[in-house]
Amino acid sequence: MKPLAIFRYSPTEGPGYFAECMDARGVPWRLVAVDRGDPIPESPEACSGLVCMGGPMSVNHDLPWIAPMLSLIRKAVDAGIPVLGHCLGGQLMSKALGGVVTRNPVKEIGWGRITVDANRVARHWFGDVTAFESFHWHGETFSLPPGATRIMSSGFCDNQGFAIGPHLGMQCHVEMTRAMIETWCDDGEREIAASPGPAVQLTAEIRGRIPENLAPLHRVAEGLYDRWLEGLKG
Repeated sequence: MKPLAIFRYSPTEGPGYFAECMDARGVPWRLVAVDRGDPIPESPEACSGLVCMGGPMSVNHDLPWIAPMLSLIRKAVDAGIPVLGHCLGGQLMSKALGGVVTRNPVKEIGWGRITVDANRVARHWFGDVTAFESFHWHGETFSLPPGATRIMSSGFCDNQGFAIGPHLGMQCHVEMTRAMIETWCDDGEREIAASPGPAVQLTAEIRGRIPENLAPLHRVAEGLYDRWLEGLKG
């Protein structure tokens, strides 16, 4: 099997639990560390799927790698190569495929409940799961690109996920590990202090809810990742 290409845009926002799942399933992958200056490939043909992680930047920023990344996503979708996006990655997918990324009404930071939409596409991805506690850290949101179906939402963000065929874009973070959460809390203290709101939690609450929320989140992530893997062409 050709390896997956996992794109990392920030050193603290790597593949996390996604990589653990791939290793457990024997799925090869390689990291494209955009934050270290790794170039964006011009073609997706050398990989079996594209995986886009999160990052603190906006897809609307004038960064040199954004246009090539958007082009690569479009080429992958045109070629039927599955694309998976987490937070910033989901926003990149939306913009690449004709959607827009704008400011969300409020910031979401910490744990928050996701409601799975009651439609056939959502059932395909989630099975019997109708709601779950996910992790969030975002101030922007994406619109649904043409041809996409919304598959999840939250009380503070209407579009938490969409699917187009084998492609899955998410606003929330299902890839979290304990180590990632701890690092984000350490790095994000100032942002949290400057961003009070109904969907922003203090780090003590975020850390305190890890024992009850992380293992169930991993089970949801495994289901989504396994479904996404079914679309790989090899």
